[in-house]
This record gives sequence, structure tokens and C-alpha cells, in this order.
Amino acid sequence: WETCWFKVELSIPATWAGREVHFIWESDGEGMVWRDAQPVQGLTKEGEKTSYILTSSLKESEPHSLTLYVELACNGLFGAGKGSMIAPPDPDRRVTLNKAELVVFNRDVYELLVDLEILLDMAQLLGEENQRSFQALYTANQMVNVCDVTDPSTFPAARDLAAAIFSQRNGESQHTIHAMGHCHIDSAWLWPYEETIRKCARSWVTVVRLMEHNPEFTFACSQLRLTSVLWQAQQFEWVRSWYPGLYAQIQEFVAKGQFIPVGGTWVEMDGNLPSGESMVRQFLQGQRFFQEQFGRICSEFWLPDTFGYSAQLPQLMRGCGIQRFLTQKLSWNLVNVFPHHTFFWEGIDGSQVLTHFPPGDSYGMHGRLEEMLKTVKNNKDKGCVNHSAFLFGFGDGGGGPTQKMLDRMKRMSDTDGLPRVKISTPNQLFSVLEKESSQLCTWVGELFLELHNGTYTTQAQIKKGNRECERILHDVEVLSTLAMAQDSMFQYPASQLQWLWRLLLLNQFHDVLPGSCIQLVVEDALQYYTEIRKTGAQLQEEAVQSLCRDLLQRKAGSTESILVLNTLPWERTEVISRPGPGGTGILALVTVPSMGYALVREPLLPPQPVSVRKREDGSIYMENGVLAVCLDMMGRLTSLRLLDSERSSVPGGCYANQFALFDDVPLYWDAWDVMDYHLETRKPVTTLLKPLEITLAGGLQGSVRFSLQVGKSSILTQEITLDAMCPYLRFLTQVEWKEAHKFLKVEFPVQVRSMNATYEIQFGHLQRPTHWNTSWDWARFEVWAHKWLDLSEHNFGVALLNDCKYGASAHRNVLSLSL
Repeated sequence: WETCWFKVELSIPATWAGREVHFIWESDGEGMVWRDAQPVQGLTKEGEKTSYILTSSLKESEPHSLTLYVELACNGLFGAGKGSMIAPPDPDRRVTLNKAELVVFNRDVYELLVDLEILLDMAQLLGEENQRSFQALYTANQMVNVCDVTDPSTFPAARDLAAAIFSQRNGESQHTIHAMGHCHIDSAWLWPYEETIRKCARSWVTVVRLMEHNPEFTFACSQLRLTSVLWQAQQFEWVRSWYPGLYAQIQEFVAKGQFIPVGGTWVEMDGNLPSGESMVRQFLQGQRFFQEQFGRICSEFWLPDTFGYSAQLPQLMRGCGIQRFLTQKLSWNLVNVFPHHTFFWEGIDGSQVLTHFPPGDSYGMHGRLEEMLKTVKNNKDKGCVNHSAFLFGFGDGGGGPTQKMLDRMKRMSDTDGLPRVKISTPNQLFSVLEKESSQLCTWVGELFLELHNGTYTTQAQIKKGNRECERILHDVEVLSTLAMAQDSMFQYPASQLQWLWRLLLLNQFHDVLPGSCIQLVVEDALQYYTEIRKTGAQLQEEAVQSLCRDLLQRKAGSTESILVLNTLPWERTEVISRPGPGGTGILALVTVPSMGYALVREPLLPPQPVSVRKREDGSIYMENGVLAVCLDMMGRLTSLRLLDSERSSVPGGCYANQFALFDDVPLYWDAWDVMDYHLETRKPVTTLLKPLEITLAGGLQGSVRFSLQVGKSSILTQEITLDAMCPYLRFLTQVEWKEAHKFLKVEFPVQVRSMNATYEIQFGHLQRPTHWNTSWDWARFEVWAHKWLDLSEHNFGVALLNDCKYGASAHRNVLSLSL
């Protein structure tokens, strides 16, 4: 990830007067041309950008000698892997500079070649039944006959023949394609965060150059890129801080309406795993940034490349001033073809947003005729709408649009036999779609991607860090708000909280939180979580000290007490561990009101203490007056009863808390995918290292512990705890994981029959079928949930809760959590 700097001294011959002069640079690594201490051109061979235009027509008054600097990165458009696009970085990779030249560019030859490309594509792709294909073929043939490659004076006549074809206009009913420049830049993926900053600058400065030469060009930047710009706020902030000169140019083109900020969020986050509050903060931070920097908020939510979309998003969008949504990721579905490209999407509360999937099923088009024809043919809402989006430009690793893409589309702008192509903006597209929306269909519920189900579980430490930091920031804000309301001297830590939130939001990017990124990105993300934990703990302590100052000061003669705070909005009675003599923990049963505190002097006594006893067969029985539990020697539940109902939750002959190991060998996307056929490789984990033993014999708390060997060399240790008065059983599971291409789950068969299971999502819940009647059902063999999933029938049910996991499933009567 290092960069090398080259000083390039150029001397343009005086004999090149009136000619177009380019500086050519071809290398394996991405590059940036600097001139007069400012970035002026991004270079990447993979993105078809290998030249910097020095002058379009050399004049005597222009400098003939100049000095450039080229910053060359030791990575390509897709990182620094070897052999496969998703291979990890190769530390031995070498970058080669293949060409550095000063050349005259023959614009007439270039234009002639683009003419011929479009005509030959028309001849090949329109089909023999279409007369325009033959007209294009014969025109191309005439051009070849007219053109003498050794005599440039023949070129204009050849171009006139092409122009005659391109100037024949379409009818009014022809489909209109709204072309928008686009440059999807992943904030981190096969490269670290820091490299993304340079990728943004390379891509956006190229867009600025294109806008200077093409005033009609628009760029939609959703993650800090240029042209009809759809951006993410985080990437804008990076460029503003690191490249202020470039940022000033971008602001000029924003004012002209060419560089168009879209997206509305801080980063293009994962669409499933962030909490409801995190998603609100994504919109809050993003919309606030756009308002402050550009004087407007985004009316379109732009999220083309995340791995599914929560059913809560429509309500959140509407609440944040957004009524329009664009993505294309569901075209990646492995099983079912999504039935629409333009439709209304309805969330769990009934909120609706107008949604558009570009029918070309890509956000990285190249402006080719084949892509235009696919866009029209593939459109699933013909007859309802006659307009669609076309996003062009190299993406994922940046790069963006090229001049050739624009020149291709100029020839197709209104040519008989081809779809009408116009350089457009997101607002122009959605405004037309809104006028045509009267017959559109409505899709209710989540937009589930039938692929990349492994991202709900990959990189367990990242998943845990996200959940913990969401909780920490919640608690800091609750306590700081209460402290400010009570103490006028308390300073609410707004700037520190914004900084911590932005760190957390950055880590929710759609290749970081899912775990589909290189090791270097994981290390950065874990460091950010450490920073949030550390600073969050300090802010929490400051708020508590201010809020409870009087309570924390022990008065003479008063009984020693402990202060217990509850930051959740309901009263809680729980067993806690409080500091005792010599640093030991002392258990206490306490009741704390909603969003309040309790001073614990004399702990409560439970109506019935927890009892734990070992049976002759090695099994252990635990009871607390609410639940009765029976565990075998391997820690599996053979019985779980709610005493009031006298109904067992575990079916006879079955084991709950059963760990199972599966093979995990997907077709290609290793960190992303788990395929349905992994279910055929299930192996229960039954190798016992340490049998079940009692670690706490009862009273306020009873607990047992055991250890298993998982696979060839991994060790799992679990402590199972039952607290006094508690209606649930707790499992503290630690795994020393050393397996490769294996998938560990824990299963809970329950004595409940229901057609649907319920899963927590952002600010609500969602039901999914427990059967596999249709392909839409079985394609959801592995789904995501937040803190719980539940299987219930009338008056009885079982819920499985977690504090750091997201992958889950409920098939028939088995609840499964992916570890």
C-alpha cells in the first residue's frame, strides 16, 4: 500500500503546434498526475485511463516545457491480490511501469473508430429481422471504402456517412434511458480505508476533467465520486480534508448541477445488520453533511451494492426526507428473479418509497450499445413506465466514467432503432417515474438478497464490536441527557459523541460490518471499536458522576450501598455482581426502575432460591421457581419447562443447545457465502473434553460448565446460568476457533408448531416462513436477525436471544443461531 513518486520533465516540440498533445502513462498500479501542487488526473490501466491531456491544440503562448509529478500506488483497481479478484494482498507483488510517453493524439482517427464501433454493434446486435442492422452494416462498409488510412483528408467524408445514420430520429414512444456517470468506490474492501481516500481523489479529479470538456455531463456520487454525482458523506469529508483544492472544484460543479450528491447516509452501510438507531444516525450524519456543505439534503437513497435491505428502511427513509430509492443488488439473486425494476416498496409500518433497479442490472456500465439494448429488453415493467436508469463508469475500486463512454452515448442520443439515451440526473429520472407511477406494483416487506448469507456471521469480532458499541453509545447518550437535565453545569459531549458515532458508522460500511474485507481492514475496524469502548466508558463515567454526585458521596453513619443504573425503558429485577472484599464479586438481587437508579443496601431475597443438583446419570437439574431445566453430561437440554404451564419446551428424544458443524465450501465468494448444500453436511458436536459440572450450587444463581472439541482442533467452553426469578436461561459461550471452511451453529428444537417464526429487525420485527414450500421460502435457508428470534403458537412460545450474533434460521421447529 506504499506509493512511489516520479518527477516527469516534459518538453513539447514546437513542430507540434496546433496538435492535441497527451502524456501517456501505463502501469500496473493506480496513479495520480500532479501539476502545480494540485491533483489533475487519475490514471489506471484497468479503468481505461492512461493519458493526461496537456493541450487540445498547442498554441505558441502555452508552455512547451513543464514538470509533472506522478504518484504511483503499489496496488491496482482491485487491491493487491494475486490470481483471483478476491485473493488477499500478495506481499511479494511488484508493480511495473510499462510506458511513459509524450504523444500527439489524432482526434479524427479516434472519432472514426467510435463511429465504426457503434455501427458494427448495431449490425450485430439488432438482428437480421431489423432493417436498421443492415443499414448500419452497409454504412460501415461504405466508410471503409471511402476512407484511406494514409490520407486524413478522406476521414470527414467517412464520418459524414456515420452521421447520416446517427441523425435519423426516433419515434415518441421509444424507451428513454437516463444515463448518469457513476463511480462506486468501496470505502474499504480489498484495500484499507486510507487507500480509499486516494481512490476517491483519483476518480473524482478525472470526473472534474471530464466535466470541463463535457458541460452536459452529470455524475452521481454515492461514496465520494464525481459526475452527476452520487456521494457518501464520509468520502466527501475525506476529500475535503486531504485534497482541499479538488474539493473546491467539486463544489463549483455541484453548484452547476453536474456533480450531484446522492445517497443521504454517512457511508453506504450494510442494509441488514446495523441497529435502528445506527441507521437513523447514518441518515442524520449524511443529510446534515450535505445540508451544511451543499445547501440541500438528498431526496434519493442510493445503496446499489449491499447484501439485502431491511423492511424497516422505507419508514426510516421517509422520516429523513427521502421518498426515492435506487439499488441493483437483487439482480444477484441466486434462486429467484426479482419481478420488478420500478415499483413501490412498502415497509413494516406501511410507509412507501418509489424504488428503481436499473434494468441493465449493473452500476458499472461502459456506454456500449449491447448494454443499452439489455436495459430495454430486461425491463420488467414495460407498459407501466418508459424510462430507466443507466449508471456508467468503472466501479467498486473506483475509476469512474471515461470520455469514450460519453462519446458512445452521444451517438445514441436519439438514433432511429435504438433506445433514446440522455445524460440525466437522479431527480430528472425519478420525477418522470413519479408521473408514470399510477400502474406500478407494490412490494411489501424486506428485499432479501438470495446470496451472501455468510456475511451475517463472518468475522465474529466485528459483529460483537458493532453490537457492543451501539449499546455503549446508547447508554452514554441516555446518561448524558439525564445529567444535562439535572445539572446546568454539565456539558453534553456532543462533539465527542459525533466523532464516536462516525467511527461506528464508518465500520458499518457494506464490506466491513459483513466481514467481506481483507485482514488489514479488520484490524482497522477492531481498533476503532477499541477507541469507542475506551472513550465511551470515560464519557459514561463523567455523566454518572454528574448525575449521581450526591448519591455517590457516602454520608457519615450511613449504611454502605451500591448504585445501580438502568438505561432501558422498563423496570428490571435481576441478579447482579457487585464488588466485594478483595475484589471478589458478591451477588445481589435488585430491582431498578425504568431509565432510573436504585441504591442497594440490603439485597432482595428471592421468593424461591435457585436449586442445582446432580443426578446419578451425570445429568444436572436446575430450578428457580419459574423455569426447570435438565441438562445431560454434554450440556444439552433434555427438558426446559415453564413451571406455570407444566409444558416442556424440548420435544421428547431431542436435544436443545446442540452444537453442529457444517462444511462451508461456497461456489466462489468465500467470506460472503454459505450455500444451501452445506445443510447436507451436518455433524453434531459430540466430542466431550470436560463433562458437565456444577460451578455455582444455587441461591441467587446456579451455573454449570462443560467443554467440547469442535472439528479437528477447536475448543468450545460454555457456562449455563440460571438466576433467581429469571424467566430465561443464559449461555456464555467461548470458542477457540481454528477450523477452516467450517460453519458452527447451535440448535434448539422446540415443542412449538407455527408456519412462521418472528425475528427482531430495526425498531420492529418480521415474520418469515418455517417451511420451504416455494423457492422463495427455501432460498431463505439462512437469514439475519438482531437480538432475538421467536417461535410461538397461541399462548406458548420459545425465544432465542443473543448479544453479538446476526445469522439465524428457523426451519420447522428448530431454532438455530450461527456462531
